[in-house]
Amino acid sequence: MAAAATMAAAARELVLRAGASDMEEEEGPLGSGPGLREPLQIGELDITSDEFILDEVDVHIQANLEDELVKEALKTGVDLRHYSKQVELELQQIEQKSIRDYIQESENIASLHNQITACDAVLERMEQMLGAFQSDLSSISSEIRTLQEQSGAMNIRLRNRQAVRGKLGELVDGLVVPSALVTAILEAPVTEPRFLEQLQELDAKAAAVREQEARGTAACADVRGVLDRLRVKAVTKIREFILQKIYSFRKPMTNYQIPQTALLKYRFFYQFLLGNERATAKEIRDEYVETLSKIYLSYYRSYLGRLMKVQYEEVAEKDDLMGVEDTAKKGFFSKPSLRSRNTIFTLGTRGSVISPAELEAPILVPHTAQRGEQRYPFEALFRSQHYALLDNSCREYLFICEFFMVSGPAAHDLFHAVMGRTLSMTQKHLESYLVDCYDAIAVFLCIHIVLRFRNITAKRDVPALDRYWEQVLALLWPRFELILEMNVQSVRSTDPQRLGGLDTRPHYITRRYAEFSSALVSINQTIPNERTMQLLGQLQVEVENFVLRVAAEFSSRKEQLVFLINNYDMMLGVLMERAADDSKEVESFQQLLNARTQEFIEELLSPPFGGLVAFVKEAEALIERGQAERLRGEEARVTQLIRGFGSSWKSSVESLSQDVMRSFTNFRNGTSIIQPCPKFWLSPKLTAIVILSITLHLIPP
Repeated sequence: MAAAATMAAAARELVLRAGASDMEEEEGPLGSGPGLREPLQIGELDITSDEFILDEVDVHIQANLEDELVKEALKTGVDLRHYSKQVELELQQIEQKSIRDYIQESENIASLHNQITACDAVLERMEQMLGAFQSDLSSISSEIRTLQEQSGAMNIRLRNRQAVRGKLGELVDGLVVPSALVTAILEAPVTEPRFLEQLQELDAKAAAVREQEARGTAACADVRGVLDRLRVKAVTKIREFILQKIYSFRKPMTNYQIPQTALLKYRFFYQFLLGNERATAKEIRDEYVETLSKIYLSYYRSYLGRLMKVQYEEVAEKDDLMGVEDTAKKGFFSKPSLRSRNTIFTLGTRGSVISPAELEAPILVPHTAQRGEQRYPFEALFRSQHYALLDNSCREYLFICEFFMVSGPAAHDLFHAVMGRTLSMTQKHLESYLVDCYDAIAVFLCIHIVLRFRNITAKRDVPALDRYWEQVLALLWPRFELILEMNVQSVRSTDPQRLGGLDTRPHYITRRYAEFSSALVSINQTIPNERTMQLLGQLQVEVENFVLRVAAEFSSRKEQLVFLINNYDMMLGVLMERAADDSKEVESFQQLLNARTQEFIEELLSPPFGGLVAFVKEAEALIERGQAERLRGEEARVTQLIRGFGSSWKSSVESLSQDVMRSFTNFRNGTSIIQPCPKFWLSPKLTAIVILSITLHLIPP
């Protein structure tokens, strides 16, 4: 229907335009008839206006031309005016029909109109409601923002009040004195755990009050009096308790380690005194120092005196030196000498005192040793005395650091205030003993005991005894060097002619040296000391010179060599038992022994085979120089030597063997000398002679 209306409108427009054109052609521009339309005013047409746009008209016309009816009308050549009237008639019919339809539907249209009006009213009310709701939302949003601001402000105030409450609570808790604290401080014994707990609480409150007073807190004045009275009561009870423990040290036969252990359980008492009543803390510390220093001094003086009573009665004196002869006479008033001076220079079992098992063994009990009639060398007494000193000093130093809460120089000063008199007494006793001590082995063992004890104190982290060990070593080393120099001087000044009858056996002075040197070398191997090796080197040189001086007293070279070999062999054997095989002493005496043994073999072979040996040496020299032809003139001499050797060599070797076994005290040494005689001297020489004789054609091959 819409398409038909559109087509009719287009047709009508075309018809109108066509009719207007025909009229203009018939009447001209000036003609006008009744019932005709006014001519089109082109000049009033505005083609650029919105009412008439050519482009849109073209599109509209083109669209109408596509219509099937228009196409059919154009093809059949229908008269447009007639067709236009027909279309108008149809349009009128359609219009009438549409009016009738509207009239028929008027009630429905009226009802629709009423419904639309009602809907408009409803929508208007909804619009009003939404507007009111929107305004309410705007007011609620502003209220929410206001509430948020108020909530933030309240949170800030809450946090501030909580912070103030926490600070104020701490302040109040620190200032308020609970009844349990008052009851425990006033009534509970100091040994009860609750007293210690409440004492710690009291110390914390006193510190808090002092801190708040420094800040100007007025509330501290309300509790200051109560805290002061409690502090005075606590100080009084603690002072009485600690002094009672200190006085318990003074009881005879008291094991003072027990009260020290008890004091360590209550070391907070001294910390409380140090923080709240320094005068009382100083009083307790001074009383402890005074009491313990006297106890240690008395104990060690008594122990040292009783310990020296179990020392060997026979000790080395100034005349008991290495170079002093056993037959030396003494004055009428002189003390009897040792039954054997060799014991002074022998280590024996004395070296066990520095072994790990013996070094930290329990200390000697003098009255037990006296009942058992046991005697000990000085180094054993020295070890027992200083091990007791070391053990007690370490325990005392650790107690002082823990109970009195000191460290570093302060701990050293307090330790020496307690142990200083004892250490000084012990040092003076050692100094007085060393004045008359001539036992070098004992002094050297004491030196190594001190060196090991110093390592023990270092492992226990107790540096307080370092100075004492240095002072003791400063006494022992010079004395040891002096005794060693005295022995060196005694050997140097020994006159062989005053030693009485001499024989080729090892001399007792060389035996003393061998035992003494091996003892010092074996001790020195654990903790080597270069100064000791230098002194032993000097002593070795003097002993070697002494052996040569004594050997010179023998008339024959053979006896001299036998004496030298016996002494070198003895010294080498003793040294090899204790010293290492690669030590300087062992190497030196081994070289001397080999040289003298070789010389002795030549001296031994000279009487029976002297001519043979001399000829072999001459022949070897000529052969080495390339003058072997000169030996052809010695045919008669070689023949005589070979015949003489063949007739007497067996009896000569037997005689040599017997002579060697009689000359050397050491059977193994004699055997070692006999064996190389035929093997390393006769056999090579005879072989050389035989070869030489064959060369000279004296002996048929």
